[in-house]
Amino acid sequence: MAARLAIRDVGRAMAIPYTTCDTVAKLVPMELDITIDAALERVSELRDLYESDKQVHELLDMARKIEGMPRHTSTHAAGVVITDRPVVDYVPLSMNDDSPVTQYTMTAIEQLGLLKMDFLGLRNLSVIDHAEQMIAKHTPGFKVENAPDNDPDVFKMIASGATEGVFQFESAGMRRVIMQSDPKSIEDLIAVISLYRPGPMKFIPMYVENRKHPDKITYRHPRLSKILDVTYGCIIYQEQVMRIFRELAGYSLGRADIVRRAMSKKKHDVMEQEREYFIHGLKREDGTVEIEGCIARGVDEQTAETIYDEMKSFASYAFNKSHAAAYAVVAYRTAYLKYHYPKEYMAALLTSVLASAGKIAAYMEECSRLNIAVLLPHVNESEQGFSVFENSIRFGLLAIRNLGRGLIQRILSERTMNGPFTTFYDFCKRMQGRDLNRRAVESLIRCGAFDGLGNNRREMLMAVGPLLDQLEDDKRRNIEGQIGLFDFGGEEKIETFEMPKAEEFPKTELLSMEKEVTGMYLSGHPMSPYAEVYNAGIAARFDEIARSAAGESDQYKDEQYVDVLAVVESVKKKVTRSGSAMAFVTLEDMYGSMEALVFPKVLEKYGDLFAPGGSVWAHGRISFTEEKDPKFICEYASAPFSPEEMMIRRRPAPEEKKRDSQKPAAVPESVTPPRGEERPGVQIKGYNTAYKGLYLRVPNAEDPICKKAMQYIEIFDGVTDLYLYYTDTKKLVRAPARYRVAVNYELVSALKKLLGEGNVALKE
Repeated sequence: MAARLAIRDVGRAMAIPYTTCDTVAKLVPMELDITIDAALERVSELRDLYESDKQVHELLDMARKIEGMPRHTSTHAAGVVITDRPVVDYVPLSMNDDSPVTQYTMTAIEQLGLLKMDFLGLRNLSVIDHAEQMIAKHTPGFKVENAPDNDPDVFKMIASGATEGVFQFESAGMRRVIMQSDPKSIEDLIAVISLYRPGPMKFIPMYVENRKHPDKITYRHPRLSKILDVTYGCIIYQEQVMRIFRELAGYSLGRADIVRRAMSKKKHDVMEQEREYFIHGLKREDGTVEIEGCIARGVDEQTAETIYDEMKSFASYAFNKSHAAAYAVVAYRTAYLKYHYPKEYMAALLTSVLASAGKIAAYMEECSRLNIAVLLPHVNESEQGFSVFENSIRFGLLAIRNLGRGLIQRILSERTMNGPFTTFYDFCKRMQGRDLNRRAVESLIRCGAFDGLGNNRREMLMAVGPLLDQLEDDKRRNIEGQIGLFDFGGEEKIETFEMPKAEEFPKTELLSMEKEVTGMYLSGHPMSPYAEVYNAGIAARFDEIARSAAGESDQYKDEQYVDVLAVVESVKKKVTRSGSAMAFVTLEDMYGSMEALVFPKVLEKYGDLFAPGGSVWAHGRISFTEEKDPKFICEYASAPFSPEEMMIRRRPAPEEKKRDSQKPAAVPESVTPPRGEERPGVQIKGYNTAYKGLYLRVPNAEDPICKKAMQYIEIFDGVTDLYLYYTDTKKLVRAPARYRVAVNYELVSALKKLLGEGNVALKE
């Protein structure tokens, strides 16, 4: 249990307000192995709180007691214990969910001499296999393992940062490092994979600098050059640590491996004992030499001490090169497939994440960047998973809700045996009685799987019930042995169904249907018209906020105020202790989703805007908490303006509208605060600089630029009075109460750009 987590858990148990715990926890530096005691010594603000606030003092004292303890029992991700008799004969077992696990830790299992194997499975290996199968349809016998491992175009793509979907190199942080290091070989990929982990990360600048400027590389001893030349003077791999022990001190392979394990597991007592052996050597009881030592092999004592200390620092985090090499090969092969066979690879990648709508959306965005269209699912062209269709990718049927694998297989078999479906009626007729039900048909309609077969989605949804009922009635009438007397010898009976006629749903409703049955918008996104607004930075992107929260970007900071523009996906209301209602709202923009917290006062004002399926333009702050997704704390909201109007907020006002922009803000020189009942548009006869409010100088109330300014004001509903100075009448009036405003940097900046720097003033 790390320091921050201990503080939060203790605070929860002690019923200390979340804001207090959050404030205290965030004062602990985000560093590996940081302790509460170390934080108190280094962070003066935390120490002051500890000494002055009794509640914080008690919180930290209690958190110290549980710091470093296990928080819960967990199961090793890939560890399997193998014994010759039932495992319970050797160690006690327990159940973790539905799996039997040992009650001893992995280190205790090893010390007992039991065999523990780690079986690591990678989804990416299945992706590669699936992509190979699709490629083999037009390139028989293709295997990526036969591809060259030094393709310069592939390394160029990796170095450019275009690594979405490439194993190990998808995160923004890894992309940054890979672009800095400019890899040219798989050996370079191995090094980057090994370095990009907590601990060795601090050596990345040294590695990059030495790689770019080999003349800056220095070695403590000439013998180190042949060991560290491949990593530009940095100790990165455990195998390098073992070679240093062997080359400089004469260790055997077995002894070097023992020291490597001791260093990697931070066994300080063993490491200090080995220091003596490393420098001065070790003799057996019979007087023979077991370890020669550095001095005996020509390395002076001071240099040996320095090298050993550096090894301790590096080896605590050093990576197993053989493991990193396997990862690097898989990474290179996924990059090779993405570069040379992008359609097949992206289709395989999309199929592998069918259960994750967020991942599918991200990879579909990457397909768009690669100019690969992802087509709607279709009963005549879709396969179970995503598939290549001409120069595009066709959405897979497995990603549609309410469709079982059995029904999908029957659809594929039917169209293979009897040809494609010609109409909506033809599909229902041919698939009748084959696990087909109304919910499944409606899901296919809603996602567009029948588009192009003669009817629009509204018409098919209107027809689905009556059509299935008629087909069922026809089936009952025509069962064996129930043929009517007048059916003999007559003309063949033709079964038909008259489809209703109606106009198609609006585009927004079609998108909503797609989202309902697939978890994503397929033929567009409700926020697509606002792409320029996101690109201009007027609205913050959820994916960029998430990357900042994960430490992969520094674009956004904790507690920073932002504007967001998104679709309301879901709303979950909760009654607080005071009896008021607050809401947890899931918002989604074109790039991701985020949970928004809407507290009672805000919900009371803007609750109508947070309706599922609607869109909202909201202002608030973002909150980063370790081990949790970032949150958006909403402070006010409105319905979005048109994309054109929103772009004006960041666009400089035309020159002809910058009236008196060089003059100081215009307000009368003496003011008396208004008395009596407030009335809309009441004139203020005097002026007092102590009177608080936001002042705008505009030509008159009917001027277009004034109306535009008032639209901005309406977005930020608050408690600050608004005053308008009309230059044509030289009068100052207070705006109606409904125009009271929540003043913030974004609003003031937008108003100054619209009206001119000197025509906006804030009296606080």
